[in-house]
Amino acid sequence: MSQKIKELKKIANKIRKLIIQMVSRAGSGHPGGSLSSVEIITCLFFEVMRHNPKDPYWPDRDRFHLSKGHTCPALYAALALCGYFPEEKLWTLRKLGSILQGHPDRRTPGVDVASGSLGQGLSVAVGMALAARLDKKDYRVYCLMGDGEIQEGNIWEAAMSAAHFKLDNLCGIVDYNRFQIDGRVEEVMNLEPLVNKWEAFGWHVISCDGHNIEELLEAFGEAKSIKQKPTVIIAHTVKGKGVSFMEHVVDFHGRAPNEKETKIALEELEKIGKLLEEKNEEF
Repeated sequence: MSQKIKELKKIANKIRKLIIQMVSRAGSGHPGGSLSSVEIITCLFFEVMRHNPKDPYWPDRDRFHLSKGHTCPALYAALALCGYFPEEKLWTLRKLGSILQGHPDRRTPGVDVASGSLGQGLSVAVGMALAARLDKKDYRVYCLMGDGEIQEGNIWEAAMSAAHFKLDNLCGIVDYNRFQIDGRVEEVMNLEPLVNKWEAFGWHVISCDGHNIEELLEAFGEAKSIKQKPTVIIAHTVKGKGVSFMEHVVDFHGRAPNEKETKIALEELEKIGKLLEEKNEEF
């Protein structure tokens, strides 16, 4: 397992470098929330989920829905590294006619449903989970949500229905980086007590460090063991994680780094990569 953890950390660092390069080349995008979700997406696509890049619409695959669609650079990087499409396609992010738009849609191999209108993703995931039951399939459904996003009422309608239908094949993940486009989540619309809210809606709740791969893998394993109710993982993360001048900075919610910032960011991530190769340091 220690070797697996090391490999996942290396993949996460590679995804971070790709995010910076993609958004920088595009001149627009959302690096902050993309960086905060890297370990979550890495664990799902490279260890937890059952999927096949050679057959993106394999009926028995696990489903992943990126409800916070503006952070798609992290998803696109993972899909490319998995082999859903060539890595060179990443440099077409947000370009006219590209399969990699500013929010995911079905033109992208590996994407089932368009997203970007915040608050709707959990409802989509509930539908997917119900479909699995009706079709007598054993696939699982994973839905990654933003913390600002879950201020919206239709998230809680979906949460109520998921518990009502006892959708134990559904796992929600909240990327709890505590920032949204208008500032700190606690100042815009405080979510706390967040654990109690999800529990009151009938969900099994797991809190973990969203950058600790060991904790994330344990959380996803626990979620699979829960019966008769859905699970939500509240992943405590850092906006802009991995790039010193982006961490905890709301400006990078929706601003691409300039040329100088890109150079510094990639140098920092390169140093992390070397440490991972040499010492398997914790990050």
